[in-house]
Amino acid sequence: MSTKSILNLTVNGKAYEKLVEVRMTLADFLRNELDLTGTHLGCEHGVCGACTVIMNGEAVRSCLLLAVQAEGATLETVEGLADGDQLHPLQAAFQDRHALQCGFCTPGFLMTASAFLKENPQPTDAEIRQAISGNICRCTGYQPIIEAIAQAAPEVGGSPPPRHSRESGNP
Repeated sequence: MSTKSILNLTVNGKAYEKLVEVRMTLADFLRNELDLTGTHLGCEHGVCGACTVIMNGEAVRSCLLLAVQAEGATLETVEGLADGDQLHPLQAAFQDRHALQCGFCTPGFLMTASAFLKENPQPTDAEIRQAISGNICRCTGYQPIIEAIAQAAPEVGGSPPPRHSRESGNP
């Protein structure tokens, strides 16, 4: 019985074929095999949301999935949000609203919010609160995060979002 398997998947628009241990989590695969370290590991029990990525359009906890379960999948990680120096509207809104402090939870919030806004491009604050209820932040409190997601909502939902320059900091 082999302990390794070939994994084919697309991450942030780039196709990969890798030989992986069948017991390796998707989070460890992204971090250790693809060097996409924006996917953070907090609790490793699927509770904190720091490891959230988008798989085939849905937000998932990468610490709870084995890498081999992503065979043939299309994944998006936080590294795929920005377009070079151009911030994604969610990233710009988090910056504008001071919705991060230490930044550890931020990638999970961004990916959760990205998937959520594609499903619900005009959310209420209550819907945003519900959508992020599975993500934990120990620094900022949640109001700036809710405000940032609401600010980005018109740009993210449905059509390709306009980008913002990191230098200007202007939305």
